[in-house]
Amino acid sequence: MSLYEAPLREMRFVLAELAGLRQLQQLPGFEEASDDTVDAVLQESGKLCSEVIAPLNAGGDRQPSTWADGEVTMSPGFRAAFRSFVEGGWQGLQHAPGFGGQGLPKLVATPCHEMLHAANLSFALCPMLTDGAIEALMTAGSERQQSVYVPRLIDGSWTGTMNLTEPQAGSDLAQVRTRAVPQADGSYRVFGQKIFITYGEHDLSENIIHMVLARTPDAPEGVKGLSLFVVPKYVIGSDGRRGARNDVYCASIEHKLGIKASPTAVLLYGEGHGGVGNGAVAEIIGEPNRGLEYMFIMMNAARFQVGIQGIAVAERAYQQAAQFARQRLQSRAVQGSSGPVAIIEHPDVRRMLMLMRSQTQAARAVAYVAAAQCDLAHAHPDPDVRVRAQAVYEYLVPIVKGWSTEMAVEVASLGIQVHGGMGYIEETGAAQHYRDARILPIYEGTTAIQANDLLTRKTTRDAGAVARSLIAQMRETAARLKQRGGADLDAIHGHLAAGIDAYERVVDYLVRTIESDIRAAFCGAVPYLRLAGTVHGGWQLARSALAADAALAAGSSDASFLRAKVATARFFGEHVLSQASSVASAVLSGGAGALALAGDDF
Repeated sequence: MSLYEAPLREMRFVLAELAGLRQLQQLPGFEEASDDTVDAVLQESGKLCSEVIAPLNAGGDRQPSTWADGEVTMSPGFRAAFRSFVEGGWQGLQHAPGFGGQGLPKLVATPCHEMLHAANLSFALCPMLTDGAIEALMTAGSERQQSVYVPRLIDGSWTGTMNLTEPQAGSDLAQVRTRAVPQADGSYRVFGQKIFITYGEHDLSENIIHMVLARTPDAPEGVKGLSLFVVPKYVIGSDGRRGARNDVYCASIEHKLGIKASPTAVLLYGEGHGGVGNGAVAEIIGEPNRGLEYMFIMMNAARFQVGIQGIAVAERAYQQAAQFARQRLQSRAVQGSSGPVAIIEHPDVRRMLMLMRSQTQAARAVAYVAAAQCDLAHAHPDPDVRVRAQAVYEYLVPIVKGWSTEMAVEVASLGIQVHGGMGYIEETGAAQHYRDARILPIYEGTTAIQANDLLTRKTTRDAGAVARSLIAQMRETAARLKQRGGADLDAIHGHLAAGIDAYERVVDYLVRTIESDIRAAFCGAVPYLRLAGTVHGGWQLARSALAADAALAAGSSDASFLRAKVATARFFGEHVLSQASSVASAVLSGGAGALALAGDDF
């Protein structure tokens, strides 16, 4: 079983050549993100993740978190690793310095998050949810709420959760029935049940801060009647200290296919547990009936992070498969050899490893570019630049989440295939990556939910304006490829140009069709997301090939790495991006077949 080594050279290349780190370093508030600082942060993150957190991954899978009498005990080693994580200041990497954070760009935090997820996905889920709680409080919380909660969330004394789902309300949040009853002192009492609450109960921190969607008695029906409440596991006193046990109780944790060390809790609110009487003591965040709007802050942050999880698990699976392929001797080479060779010499194993490598690198590049757009949207002094960057970031988030996570399942499956029969044996660890990856296209909004969001809110609502602006930039890259020339760049150009054409045809079709045949448009939503991810991934790898080719021409001493960048981009074009036209066909003409049968015919 292989351990994890952070791909620091690859990460630095993407930050510098594709995501525009130099541009961000010039923005107000990001002056401290110098090359030396960024390099030190990446180095230390890699060290923590590879030496402290990654070794717990397999053990957490074999010895998951356990529940007894409403309390959860984490897997061996998790508590000590969590202390190392928070004492190193990693929870506050991208959060405000005034509350104890380091204030680094999201672009710098993103590779650190990737390392953490790759090292141990179950472990990383706790800090991920805490990040979302911090962002929600910083956006919609009062000054008092921010001063009470945010510093303790950043220093790891407390952790955060997101409470949306109920037994009758999965993705359809209009069906949420948890109640929040106002009290004379301005507080609320919460009653209801929430399920699938990641890290809803654990023993890593002194307190757990639940962000809960609930309805007040006079709220309208549907999503417009949801408000957001903060419900701590232990009530917070007027002095900011932990007080009585609140009336929120962990009834059980789920037994899952993967991410077994991460406790997924069923939480009961208002059933007389704890020391505060009936009803969980809560306070409202922001204005009544705007809860879903506020919760979307957490959800969008989580959706981007889940996309990073997909990239992380894919990287971990790729590293293990490549190491195994270099060591495993099996069969003679097809061109002839004196004896068995390492399986990495067999052409189809090379093909599988290149599929794993190229898709992981493409998804990473798309995600890091999206993170940079988020930074521009928050920090650029020009309001027009901020608006454009925010639109691009919002367009890319469902692609990062949906495409990267579907990719992770494919890559983890290929990892098992590379191992052969040994991949199906738990002891090798390859199967864990597949089991862990399988939840990623489901939670925080399924692939179809991401695709529907991309179709409606991000494409047809503005008549394809953002998509077309990105397509124009892609065509500029294609022109540069053609102008520079050479066998590799010419091959990349041909597939990128065809992919861009397919992408543009689909955007035009969806904008036309959404009004005249909405069911046909929605039938094409998931293929559209796949197409968008594939073409955006091909675009970023094409950009990487151009950068690498220029560096090689300039006499760079890192020739082996740079040649691999060009080869990876070409492979992606020939084996992945080449499928763009057929995926486009599924959007343009696939609705009739998908809708041909009546519901009773299935």
